[in-house]
Amino acid sequence: MLQMAEDVEPEVVHALEGHLNATEDDILEAKEAAANLSLESVRDVSGSRTRNDSRAWSRLLTVTPKMMQKVVAIHDGDPNFPYVTLQKIKEFLSNEEIMEFPEKHEQLVQEMKLEAALITNNSPYAEVRAVVDNHDDPNTPVSTIRAWTIGIMFSVFLAFVNQLFSIRQPAIRFDTNIAQLLAFPIGKAWERWMPRVEMGIPFTRHRINLNPGRFNQKEHMLIAIMANTSRSLPYTNYIIWTQVLPQYFNQQYARHFGYMFLNGFATNFIGYGLAGITRKFLVYPSYCVWPMSLVTIALNSALHNEENQSVLGPFKKTWSMSRYKFFLYTFSAMFVYFWFPNYIFQAMSYFSWMTWIAPTNLKLNILTGMQNGLGLFNPWPTFDWNVVCFMNGTDPLMLPSFSTFNAVAGMFITGLLILVVWFNNLWNTGYLPINTNRIFDHFGKLYNVSATLDHRGMFHLESYSAYSAPYMGAANALLYGWFFAVYSAVIAHVIFYHRYEVSLGFKNLFRGFKWKKSKKTEGHPAEENEGEYMDVHNRLMAAYPEVSEWWYFSVLVISVVFGVLGIALWPTYTSPAVVLYGILLCLIFVVPIGVVTAMTGMEVTLNVLAEFIGGMIVEGNALAMNFFKSYGYVTCAHALSFANDLKIAHYVKIPPRVTFAGQMLATLISTLICTGIMKFQMDIKNVCTPDAPMRFYCPGPNTFFTASVLWGTIGPIKVFGKDGQYKFLLLGFPIGIILVSLMWFLRRTWPNNQALRQIHVVAAIAGSLHWAPYSFSYAWPCVPIAWFSWIYIRSRYLAFWSKYNFVLSASFSAGVAISAIVMLFSVQWAGIEIKWWGNTQPYMGCEGKPCTLLKLAKGERFYPWWDPSKVPAP
Repeated sequence: MLQMAEDVEPEVVHALEGHLNATEDDILEAKEAAANLSLESVRDVSGSRTRNDSRAWSRLLTVTPKMMQKVVAIHDGDPNFPYVTLQKIKEFLSNEEIMEFPEKHEQLVQEMKLEAALITNNSPYAEVRAVVDNHDDPNTPVSTIRAWTIGIMFSVFLAFVNQLFSIRQPAIRFDTNIAQLLAFPIGKAWERWMPRVEMGIPFTRHRINLNPGRFNQKEHMLIAIMANTSRSLPYTNYIIWTQVLPQYFNQQYARHFGYMFLNGFATNFIGYGLAGITRKFLVYPSYCVWPMSLVTIALNSALHNEENQSVLGPFKKTWSMSRYKFFLYTFSAMFVYFWFPNYIFQAMSYFSWMTWIAPTNLKLNILTGMQNGLGLFNPWPTFDWNVVCFMNGTDPLMLPSFSTFNAVAGMFITGLLILVVWFNNLWNTGYLPINTNRIFDHFGKLYNVSATLDHRGMFHLESYSAYSAPYMGAANALLYGWFFAVYSAVIAHVIFYHRYEVSLGFKNLFRGFKWKKSKKTEGHPAEENEGEYMDVHNRLMAAYPEVSEWWYFSVLVISVVFGVLGIALWPTYTSPAVVLYGILLCLIFVVPIGVVTAMTGMEVTLNVLAEFIGGMIVEGNALAMNFFKSYGYVTCAHALSFANDLKIAHYVKIPPRVTFAGQMLATLISTLICTGIMKFQMDIKNVCTPDAPMRFYCPGPNTFFTASVLWGTIGPIKVFGKDGQYKFLLLGFPIGIILVSLMWFLRRTWPNNQALRQIHVVAAIAGSLHWAPYSFSYAWPCVPIAWFSWIYIRSRYLAFWSKYNFVLSASFSAGVAISAIVMLFSVQWAGIEIKWWGNTQPYMGCEGKPCTLLKLAKGERFYPWWDPSKVPAP
């Protein structure tokens, strides 16, 4: 047995904590594991203990470099991996003297042993170690009648509420953490009051226990996964709305339940099938952290984990409060506090205090305004946690700090470019609001898409030429340019930085499709494959039978068949091939986007690219473009959402086949419930009109219809083609590749530069995509909070940060959500308003109605770089 020094000096432990980015408890556990490492146990990461071997120290030295070479190959381009640790590993690998005279480098060798033990017996990331347990009891009941009953109940409830109020303005949504909170007391009540009796399952030999005992963490997380799956509504519902409504295309055949169900089923389950097939790339590797999943697990742990260890925190104070009590206090505080910025004192939410000095001053509003300006130079623009959580829909406590810093920096640089475009009136943007996502005509009025259509709802060239080309504001125009850039950048980024990991994923994927597997590779892929190492979570999951890739592939095939039938059996005038074209687009991007999302927490959506390509393929046919968009964009989005759920199940050790069954069942429930509710919604009097009851004004379908006509009927060729006025925005495609290539060259030139290692081009471009209608004031508040949490507190009080950071994130998000729902169904539902200065001042002057740089005289218009005679016929 390899023995380290029995006693480690406190200053040495402190140094190791900094080098390995680990808490004292992590170091002690790694020390124990390293003391039992032998040649065999390093080669075979199953962690089997071996007999004492006096020569194991020297033998380990010959094996540790091999493992560390794999670590460097996988994590060298990983900004989440601790920089100091990586430099120590490189130092260890580059010094040949260590192999000959290990006694001269005892401290470095000791650190490498600890790092090897830390990686193989836990996670290399402190944020994962903070909330994810590296132990498991395979005998813990998961697939219980209690879990399935509560899971089905919440699947029905979330699908019902989210679909019913999806057309409301504003919408009402129940998310996963709310379901977790509500499910906990129900599960505990079941545990306490349900009788413990066994029942036989008809026609089988199996028996189930009505009350399997304590309501455990795995049951609770299975319920949360089912709830999260069911809350994703079928994206094809937007297509149905635009078809059925008389003010749109008025195609009443779309009311047929079979048509609605087939298309909804196809888009939902195709994403699920792709998520399963991409597990080797997005779920099993340790570098795929999925930051969003950590908050969900932190909430789950706070509710179930009764262990409570004191930790040293700020003010040199020892914090002994349990995570559960900490959650209750902070949740209650946010629940009460959110009433002020959201209802009582809205100026706290839109704190554009500099514009209050001169509300009609154009330049002051443009530079500092939060709602209709760019908000570039407001030092603290909000006291609303919901606004702070704007960046990619997640809060700065959840996202890795490098993601937040890159995204905010990218958004700021784009803001400066927007100023240049607007003040120079490029593309006639000076006549339009600077920061809006609306489309305008050449009179500066909102674009009337109906004026470009004939009586069938199809594009009419003469009407279009007589009316106007579409115009975008400065922020919206550059937004599309950066959308084009991010798609090429994400592909280039994965090729430059993650080709090693992706190639390993393909090898494992092909291995998983084999009909017959050797005993060595049966079950979960926990064995150490060539070129990679396996962390403890993969090894622990080896105790459970794996779901074959063929299961997921079968789901994918069935979904494709349903999608083809949904298009072919009704007069959609759309080729069923759009299903395959859309899937092809998703297959190209799902792994690159998934890797970036799993590492940064920021998802790049394919909606613009799907509209762009679909509009070119089926120009003039909005419905065909919508189908292409659904199968290209939403399939990828669903696949990543389901992959995130699979990672949660992987972290908390839910058997893969139970997760598979739970997701399948919840997705089917969601599809059926949403289809039925939508049938009911269609018959509501005046639905989707200004006279609709219960605020069912349908903002989503309205926006979707505008986009479908703009990109499907009019088509991107007229907007971005060689004769289109926005053709230069297509330079975004090569710019994305150039930026990634330039950063890769700089990092190759200075490989040990810590600052360059933290620059993530894709995250920076993704930050630029948050413009229009949101301003920089929505993004900047993330920076000081992310710095305080991830840099200041984490570097000084890692144990304190590990214990409370993600619990705080979960409690604040849950407090905001519950508070908003209570407000909605009480004072806001009754139409009770508080009219005073604090609620009216944020909407004065240019913040209430956007101001423009240039004015048009009555009857005057502006002209594009556009000649109606050059407009190509569809």
